[in-house]
Amino acid sequence: MPTVPKKAFVFFNCDENKSEASMNIFYNRIVYRDMTTARRALWKKIREERDAEKIFIDESDLSTVRTMILEGDPTAASTLMKFGAIKEIECI
Repeated sequence: MPTVPKKAFVFFNCDENKSEASMNIFYNRIVYRDMTTARRALWKKIREERDAEKIFIDESDLSTVRTMILEGDPTAASTLMKFGAIKEIECI
């Protein structure tokens, strides 16, 4: 039986200050498990949100954000986003 990741990530649209009150789980309800395919889907979502101008990531930070999401700690990419955040949740 394959092992199930114990953590996952949720992308949130939010205010500039990343206040928890602005992060709506009913709007951003997709959970991305800590697996390669899910991390790719999370990166795709971030690109779509940026292309739609719903979040802002400086062009010079884009490759760093990609690496953080695909290979590192996706939550760290939040520091390079404006109006967007990635939060870690624990799975049981």
